[in-house]
Amino acid sequence: MKPFILLVLLYATSLFSQTIDYNTKKGFAANGYDVVSYFNNKALKGNNKFTTTFDGVNYKFSSEENRNLFIKNPDKYIPQYGGYCAYAIALKNDKVSINPESFLIRDGKLYLFYNAWGTNTLELWNNEDPKELQQRADKNWETIKFKKQK
Repeated sequence: MKPFILLVLLYATSLFSQTIDYNTKKGFAANGYDVVSYFNNKALKGNNKFTTTFDGVNYKFSSEENRNLFIKNPDKYIPQYGGYCAYAIALKNDKVSINPESFLIRDGKLYLFYNAWGTNTLELWNNEDPKELQQRADKNWETIKFKKQK
């Protein structure tokens, strides 16, 4: 009986010790852009004077006010899918980096997208079925959120 209990405890511990793989290119979420500013329909670069850490991830902000708003309610501002491209998560079940100036606020949540080399995945997202893509991305994210990006 004791080996079984030990095995269950080890399994439970490993489940709780897993952390989400966030896209922290340049050492910060959203490539160092201010995640609060997106909710004002602006993509603003963060300033090194205004930073904080939440869930092991560093964030930059364009102002002290935005930093304080984030600290009061970080879950409101954290990008979906760890800050990886929402379209790639939905379509390819793959973590792809983003262009921090390509974003969408939908149902009070922040989605970031890849936009380079003639491929604007935000346009693709909007031209296809955003609701269906969001549902697929939500489902796919559950299977890959703990896997580190290659």
